[in-house]
Amino acid sequence: MLRRDEGATLTELIGATGWLPHTTRAALTGLRKKGHDIAKSTRDEVTCYSLAGAA
Repeated sequence: MLRRDEGATLTELIGATGWLPHTTRAALTGLRKKGHDIAKSTRDEVTCYSLAGAA
């Protein structure tokens, strides 16, 4: 989901994983700490996350 052009909202990530919101955000932080470039943007006034440079 993070590789999609439009990225994924927190709600979409929660729905896909079944995790709680704080666990989902912690996973994104873990990816950042491992060196992945997580980009934030907005779609319909909602924050979207995506892997920067992902094709």
